[in-house]
Amino acid sequence: MAITVRNADKRDIGALVEFNSALALETEGKRLERDELRRGVAAIFDDPDKGAYYVAEYGGRRAGTLMITTEWSDWENAYYWWIQSVYVLPEFRGKGIYKALYRHVRDLARSHGQVRGFKLYVEQNNQTAKQVYEKLGMSRAVHDIYETAEPLNGDPSRDG
Repeated sequence: MAITVRNADKRDIGALVEFNSALALETEGKRLERDELRRGVAAIFDDPDKGAYYVAEYGGRRAGTLMITTEWSDWENAYYWWIQSVYVLPEFRGKGIYKALYRHVRDLARSHGQVRGFKLYVEQNNQTAKQVYEKLGMSRAVHDIYETAEPLNGDPSRDG
């Protein structure tokens, strides 16, 4: 059966919410608040500068998705595209869904002309995902990622 990849649109919001919810639970054991997640997904369609979702279909069904966000590198005068929110429904795993999504965005990046490469983060213990990424030519980066432990959009009086 053929895999098709297309730009997601607002009709996909419900499925993207379901995929992201399943992804968070499966990879990090997190239960996301659905209304906040829905607003976050919808924000991409209201402001394309935030990123873009792509959907892979298999046999006419949504089978997987990923989101691209951008990072500007002043050092290289080019963009890096971050691959985020990667999810393939369990019944479609092992059928080349992620490979099709990756190749689609790789071709888009090549035609863009100013994309230096891709970046993504993966949970440390997710060996299956790491193997998939490595099979497609990605390698472990030399940098570790650090993050703040609390949201920065809260009460500024709590800042030390």
